[in-house]
Amino acid sequence: MKANLLFLLSAFAAITITGCVSTKQHKSLQASYAQLQKDFTASQMDAQQCKSDLASAQTRIASLNELIQSERNNVAALQSALDKCLASSSQGNVNISKLVDEINSANSYIKHLVNVKNTNDSLNLVLTSNLTRSLSRDELKDVDVQVLKGVVYISLSDNMLYKSGSYEISDKAQASLQKIAKILQDYKDFEVLVEGNTDDVPISRPNIRNNWDLSALRASSVVQALQTQFGVDPKRMTAGGRGEYNPLTSNSTEEGKTRNRRTQLIITPKLDQFMDLIDKAPEGGKGK
Repeated sequence: MKANLLFLLSAFAAITITGCVSTKQHKSLQASYAQLQKDFTASQMDAQQCKSDLASAQTRIASLNELIQSERNNVAALQSALDKCLASSSQGNVNISKLVDEINSANSYIKHLVNVKNTNDSLNLVLTSNLTRSLSRDELKDVDVQVLKGVVYISLSDNMLYKSGSYEISDKAQASLQKIAKILQDYKDFEVLVEGNTDDVPISRPNIRNNWDLSALRASSVVQALQTQFGVDPKRMTAGGRGEYNPLTSNSTEEGKTRNRRTQLIITPKLDQFMDLIDKAPEGGKGK
């Protein structure tokens, strides 16, 4: 465009200087020159607009580059967070698996303990049933057999066992004690606590200081009768007295006093054998 304009200007100048052109040619050249001027101005405006557009585009490119970098940073942060989450999830799975193993072990041990308890309960039931069947109807009036919390209690009334106010075993009690001894001999893995109990009436005997003495002496008499007359191993037995301090009911009536005057045989599995059963738990069941 500039070359054409310069050419026309040169031609126009030359013609003007020589004066050798016609009026028609002169007007034509002037028109061409004006058009060229107009085109030149338009070209300059287009160039300026292109520069402006280029600057705007460069600004947008810079902004987009910043946005891309920001997004890359976000992606890197998310990837790092995901890696940590996956690592944590993996550790969590390990912990959950360990917890499940511990729960399974605990359940196995609980089942074992339940089986031990059921075994003990079954033995108690058989022992109680055999003892009850061996006693006569009259004897059962003075002998009460119960299973409470996994323990067998044989309660013997003082009226049947002892002479009044004494700790000597009566002749009436011999047959009943023999039957009880037979059951104890059949269940040699059980221990026997013989426990004497009295009412709250003070005892008045030269050789007995109080109800503590009386209850302990009566329990001792039963233990010695079971040992010497009926062959029960003394290592299995313990004699103890509780005096008036373990009543079944109030001592305010004669009936209540009669119930409270009793000797109990408390029959339990030997502690060491019972603990052996507990210790024979499934592998990993204890100590979790």
